[in-house]
Amino acid sequence: MSEDSQSQTNGAQRIRTLEEAVAGSVLGQGEVIREAVACLLAGGHALLEGSPGVGKTLLVKSIASASGLAFSRIQFTPDLLPADVTGTDVLLEGPEGRRFEFRKGPLFGNLVLADEINRATPRTQSALIEAMAERTVSTGTTQHELPDPFTVLATQNPVEMEGTFPLPEAQLDRFLMKILVPAPDETALVGILERTSEARPPLPETVLSGDDIRALIREIRSVAIAEPLMRQVARVVRATSPGGAGGTDAARRNLRLGASPRAGESMCRVARVSAVREGRGYVTADDLAWALKPTLRHRLLPSFEAEARGLTGDALVADVLHDLPDLPAEVEAILSAIDR
Repeated sequence: MSEDSQSQTNGAQRIRTLEEAVAGSVLGQGEVIREAVACLLAGGHALLEGSPGVGKTLLVKSIASASGLAFSRIQFTPDLLPADVTGTDVLLEGPEGRRFEFRKGPLFGNLVLADEINRATPRTQSALIEAMAERTVSTGTTQHELPDPFTVLATQNPVEMEGTFPLPEAQLDRFLMKILVPAPDETALVGILERTSEARPPLPETVLSGDDIRALIREIRSVAIAEPLMRQVARVVRATSPGGAGGTDAARRNLRLGASPRAGESMCRVARVSAVREGRGYVTADDLAWALKPTLRHRLLPSFEAEARGLTGDALVADVLHDLPDLPAEVEAILSAIDR
């Protein structure tokens, strides 16, 4: 076996080992776990949307525990200030006189849980934009580097809207993926109920180190994507532009805002993780098809008419792209499986 093949096999084993460790704590959420692990290894951030009690917080804690990464939690509330998240300069007295020292906020972690992010005011939400995009925090004229890796997994409740502040499109676009967390099925629910005698849900043992995660991230970045597949990604992104030359009729009819170039980058990054997970050093159309929904569902802004018809999320993605010609069969299969 060549050195490259051995590396690809090791990468696939490590990803699946991490997923299996998390699945031992978070029951019945196999696809959600795969997407969340992919987000971490792609070096991005994810928005987790699901009803209360489906295991969003446990999922993030379990990934941090299994990967040996520094975990930090921020409980977002309307009275939270930006400095409560990023940190602040504190005036100290010492033998040499007065000086300012930066005290790091909870944002300085490898895996940050932003719990109920839509409960914070836009001012506090905007404090995350620089951190998520640039991986730095600014105080005055000084920039502070965030840890490597740095991933924000933010949760929001799709039902309870009172007292919330919807995320602006600019911030939504910073999320690599939007992960939908469904309610567990009957078998998983029985397993959860069997654990009610325990004081708290068990967290997995550490199966990978921080160095293992950083090595995986570097390996994933080197995965090749053929130029024809990149063109397909570009066609998909352009197809969502309601005012662009490549936009579909459905995009012009149903969208106020389409996907940005960052959406295409997100698809490629997530597809690379899928390729390594399958033991390959190159991306296929299957990988792109798997990346399609989680990277696009939060980036398409429906028109008022489409929203009134309930055409949002995955159904909106499928409707906008269904008449785009010459898509790979794997992508067509994903689109046809979405209820429109």
